Amino acid sequence: MNSYSNEKDSLLKRLKRVEGQVKGIQKMIEEDRYCNDILIQIAAVRSAINKVGGLILENHLKGCIKTSLESGKSDEAIDELIDTMIKFTK
Repeated sequence: MNSYSNEKDSLLKRLKRVEGQVKGIQKMIEEDRYCNDILIQIAAVRSAINKVGGLILENHLKGCIKTSLESGKSDEAIDELIDTMIKFTK
């Protein structure tokens, strides 16, 4: 079971909303909409996807990493967390 399983429905709902936003941006480009409006929508998509990532990261910390620390695998857990944070923040 994944650490985000309890929030799966909420996460999927957020991702479907992001998908709708991306489709909206595609339509805006097809309609030759004003660049500024498109850029604002891109920023909104970026913010929404970062929120989803943050929620999954929070669940990872409270679930998977916590479990690893409690089972005495602290070095492995910390190394995994550092690696994940580096990749997530790129």
